Amino acid sequence: MSGWARAHPRKAAAAKAALAAVLLFLVGFETVALARQPTRPHATVVATAVVVCLCAVPSARVPLKIRAWTAASVSLAGSVVLIAGQHALQVWGLGEGIALLVLLTGVLHRAPGGTAAVLGPMLGLACVLAPMRDIRLGPYTVVYGVLTVVVSAYSMILRWQEAQRMRDLAAVRSAERLELARELHDLVAHHVTGIVVQARAARFTSLSGPRADAAFERIETSGGEALSAMRRLVRVLREGAARNRPPAGLADVRALTETYARTGPPVALHIDQGLDETVPAEVAAAVHRIVREALTNVRKHAADATAVRIGLRTVPSGLELRVTDDGRHPARLSEQARGGGFGLAGLTERAEAMGGRLTAGPAPEGGWEVRAVLPVGAGDEAPYGPG
Repeated sequence: MSGWARAHPRKAAAAKAALAAVLLFLVGFETVALARQPTRPHATVVATAVVVCLCAVPSARVPLKIRAWTAASVSLAGSVVLIAGQHALQVWGLGEGIALLVLLTGVLHRAPGGTAAVLGPMLGLACVLAPMRDIRLGPYTVVYGVLTVVVSAYSMILRWQEAQRMRDLAAVRSAERLELARELHDLVAHHVTGIVVQARAARFTSLSGPRADAAFERIETSGGEALSAMRRLVRVLREGAARNRPPAGLADVRALTETYARTGPPVALHIDQGLDETVPAEVAAAVHRIVREALTNVRKHAADATAVRIGLRTVPSGLELRVTDDGRHPARLSEQARGGGFGLAGLTERAEAMGGRLTAGPAPEGGWEVRAVLPVGAGDEAPYGPG
């Protein structure tokens, strides 16, 4: 209702005016129908009913809490005066009772827990006491008692559903932030490892002239990409907003390998024909993450690698990804540059969560191999690719 009111301000204003008119009409009708001989008790009933009805009309300037407190206080004060003193000859409490139920629903549904725990019972009691101002207890007393219980139960159900929705939303945001944190780790590890390797190569190799300029240009490019990636992801983490860009796909895998090959060993990439159109977006994003982490580890742990092979093909169990290198000796990196080893562990969890599996270890022909099988539906097995 709040969203509808913001989207249609004129209709919302008309609805508020209509609610006020209906409630005041009920008060006026009851006054004319029952109070043929106006007395002081009837004047008290009319005054309290008018105040309560006006408090029930939503207002952007007056918060619900203030309107509800005012209505409950005025209604209870009027009931105490009339019940303890001179009763009215006949009271229905139509407009005032409906207004109190409207306020009761809003308080139990939207008010903070402490306010709802105190103000809710007060409004319910005021609603039950409104028809008891009559000198004789009639059927309206039972009707309003039942309505108060029903409205209270319904409002509490709405409140519980809203709380559950907020918990679910918080869980989704928490999972998204954790995913972004893992992505930030992957991006930083990928770019910074390249910077460290290139800087060490420049330090231990006699570079001068154009070769030195090219090395430092690659370092500068990798550093700029790392900073841009960190700024983008940290901004999302800080604002708590969902990413508005599509997840990485197979086209990004090709771009990633081309970027890597400019500063590292050559990469031979083979992707089965037609996979760009058939692989689901979440599977393509997982493939991109695995390839990025595998290439990062090649820089870290395979300093002497001369070639990297990446193959993506369909197999009966889904989609198979293999990333292999021919390196045999790890790079000499400090403990800070090595990282904490969370990359492949996180990707293994991601693959298992999707119903697949991921393994990493020495390749039969030497070097290192990362192999992942992700379920996308059975398909025909194709040749693995070049090499």
